[in-house]
Amino acid sequence: MLKLNGVRLFHYKNSKDAATVDLPLPPTVTIPLLQHMGVGCSPVVAVGDVVKAGQLIGDSDAAFSVPVHSSVAGTVTAITDYVASTGKVEKQVTIEVSPEQETVEGGPVTVTDQASLVAAARAAGLAGLGGAGFPTHVKLAYKDIGRVDALVVNGAECEPYITSDYREMMECPDDIIGGVELVQRCLGIKQAYIGIEDNKPDAIALLNSRLAGKEGIRVEALPSLYPQGAEKVLIYNTTGRIIEEGEIPADKGVIVMNITTIANLCRYIRTGIPLTHKRVTIDGNYVKKPMNVRVPLGTSIAYVLEFAGVPMEPARKVLMGGPMMGMAVYQLDAPIIKNNNAILLLDEREAVFPKTTACIRCGRCIDVCPMNLMPAALEKAYDRGDGERLKKLKVNLCINCGCCTFACPAKRHLAQKNQLAKALLRKK
Repeated sequence: MLKLNGVRLFHYKNSKDAATVDLPLPPTVTIPLLQHMGVGCSPVVAVGDVVKAGQLIGDSDAAFSVPVHSSVAGTVTAITDYVASTGKVEKQVTIEVSPEQETVEGGPVTVTDQASLVAAARAAGLAGLGGAGFPTHVKLAYKDIGRVDALVVNGAECEPYITSDYREMMECPDDIIGGVELVQRCLGIKQAYIGIEDNKPDAIALLNSRLAGKEGIRVEALPSLYPQGAEKVLIYNTTGRIIEEGEIPADKGVIVMNITTIANLCRYIRTGIPLTHKRVTIDGNYVKKPMNVRVPLGTSIAYVLEFAGVPMEPARKVLMGGPMMGMAVYQLDAPIIKNNNAILLLDEREAVFPKTTACIRCGRCIDVCPMNLMPAALEKAYDRGDGERLKKLKVNLCINCGCCTFACPAKRHLAQKNQLAKALLRKK
């Protein structure tokens, strides 16, 4: 096998031993009806409606969409517009939380084949919970499923600070294995790989102990080299298969699922209760008590931080996600959604971009790029608006991991330029 590039990071897994705690119910939640990649939902409730926890509040007929459920019992007080991260105007539902919490009636869900598994994944409201937010039912509905012979479960969690998936492994190993076996059985997949970075030996040992005597599932201890959790990198390092430009993993016989997603699928099959909460890591370079918190979807970031006892001073930046690929938050009343896995607070030293200087042609960006691209050349092509050159240099293979920007001694914004370059090509 080829050796893939990447960067070695300080992992700062300060919250790895912090068992998940439940967030007290907030007074209100505001639940966006777009919490996934694809088409947003329309509300199926009205102002004044009384809803139960787990009740459907948003849905769509679009194939590339995921239903949204209430995370709490309460009364719908508003249905308003908001601007999603896509730039589109979507709907969100505000619910005043009731002191008495009632959950929808559940019960075991029967799945026997691909069609019933796809239906269950959609009914559960599942999208990729590691950050991408790709609709799970769409991934499982691959039409030539007979070509798929490998399931890869992403437990790498290679970004600094984040330990929400690690806590899933330590607290819910049987749900993970149950979800893997379920997908294997319904899709006829013979071999599953659970990829975990080798800086998580406790998780590797625990899952291996649970898998004793089982066949068809293997834990792969992967080198702690960022971006080990990137889909194409993970597939190559577990199966040896290369996903080419324009291909999806299933085209090479692989389905990839995040480890928390597959555990939640198992829980839905067992209980019939859809996704309503998300485990979120609270950390950052000045947070005194890092923790993992189970949060009702739609809870504001401010409420979570208040519970965690994190003061906003001297914070200069709040990130949703990790420091390499996370998104900066511009308002603290923004809600927690399905694919959020961390809230990071950074001070002046970590938050402010250093001064950019001229490229010195050192080649470090090329050395670390896991896709073997030429980031400095891509930057020049973008600055010239040269679409043909961008295509030739394969900018669409960029996975936006940020390794090039991280490694650049001139602190040039190479990864950011690649994203702008992709947008430029979409307009041409």
